[in-house]
Amino acid sequence: MNSNNKKPFNKDGRQSRNRPPQHRPPDSAPAKPGFAARAAATKILAAVIDRKTPLDGMLDAEGGNPAYKALGESDRALVRAILNSALRHLPRIEAAITSLLDSPLPEGARALHHVLVVGAAQILYLDVPDHSAVDIAVEQANQDPRNRRFAKLVNAILRRIGREKQEILARVANVPAMPAWFLARLEAAYGTDAALRISDTQLQPAAIDVTVKSDAEDWAKRLNGVVLPTGGVRLAAFEGSIPSLDGFSEGEWWVQDAAASIPAKLFGSLAGRKVVDLCAAPGGKTAQLILASGKVTALDQSANRLKRLSANLARLGLEAETVVADMARFQPDDLFDAALLDAPCSSTGTTRRHPDVLWTKGPEDIAKLAALQERLLRHALTLVKPGGLVVFSNCSLDPEEGEDLVARVLAETDMAERVPIKPEDWPGLEAAISPLGAFRTTPDMLPLSGGFASGLDGFFAVVLRRTR
Repeated sequence: MNSNNKKPFNKDGRQSRNRPPQHRPPDSAPAKPGFAARAAATKILAAVIDRKTPLDGMLDAEGGNPAYKALGESDRALVRAILNSALRHLPRIEAAITSLLDSPLPEGARALHHVLVVGAAQILYLDVPDHSAVDIAVEQANQDPRNRRFAKLVNAILRRIGREKQEILARVANVPAMPAWFLARLEAAYGTDAALRISDTQLQPAAIDVTVKSDAEDWAKRLNGVVLPTGGVRLAAFEGSIPSLDGFSEGEWWVQDAAASIPAKLFGSLAGRKVVDLCAAPGGKTAQLILASGKVTALDQSANRLKRLSANLARLGLEAETVVADMARFQPDDLFDAALLDAPCSSTGTTRRHPDVLWTKGPEDIAKLAALQERLLRHALTLVKPGGLVVFSNCSLDPEEGEDLVARVLAETDMAERVPIKPEDWPGLEAAISPLGAFRTTPDMLPLSGGFASGLDGFFAVVLRRTR
């Protein structure tokens, strides 16, 4: 608000002509209910797409985007819904907008583009009154000197999207929901049909899976869930918060995607064996290793992340030795019997829960991360005794971070060999075992019925044995 308490805009949203243009300060109260939420969503969308800023950090309740933090919880929920819908369906939204333009938007009109995307996402994919989405988008345009001359265009395009919603949705239904660069990589790795299935799968939010300490059948009944081939439990849709569910406060289970629970299970029993969980936080896999009777060391380079891990283990009533260290330089006094390396990666297998990933990453990021993972894997092999096992995993769908990387390491060293995973040991997930005996899950796997959501994260996992 201006210091003289005068509003910089007339009631119809146009700039008053008797004083110079003024910006509304970013933290002032919006003129219309819901304006601040849409404005925040537009700013954050621009940061994701144009500046490649990860979404999670901007939506953090403490350290996130100031426009988001200034909102109440209901408006924050609206922002999250808008962003998730916009990012999941972005190519289709952009195709819809383009189809209604007589000529392309001006070069560099990114702010206008994001206003249109946020408005269209609400009309096409959210249960938001069309008039509200249109009205606030027009006001956003009017309040931005760069976009004011396009306010009528914003109004016309979004109103037409509202009127022709079903026709437009049908027209863009065959537009792949992933960016072209990544879809091309999926087609090269899995074939066109599988790539399109994976692309379509990411349009649906991920289910909530939990890993239980024991008796999955009983917990499935108590939580209104279904037991998965991984031994975890998938929950049906429910109202309320996760901590309010039976067994959470008692530490009987923790949230963990079905695919993420696989790598730790590949060791089998760890009774009497020393095992290190490299890159351990937030601790779900660490907990699994403890329950497999291992003597576990949890290592992470972030002290704060290890504090979170320790808190998670405390809720579960579990304990592990924790070590703050960069695993690439970690040199233990004694070698371990086993090591789990769930390596930092592009996270392209998690787009159902992190739809910003494909818009903040590119081919160059995959190449850099693959090089880092290769260095970490080579070092991990030196941390176990001869005969010891290393499970290498990540949540990337790209073979450059998985199959190709492992093949190169095995070809260039004689200190490791592959331990093939047997399909018969994983009933219900046989299709996820590659001919060479590695795990490769994709989001279109694990079809379920009875009202339970299908799919799981894309994951790669392989078991290696140190030979000398």
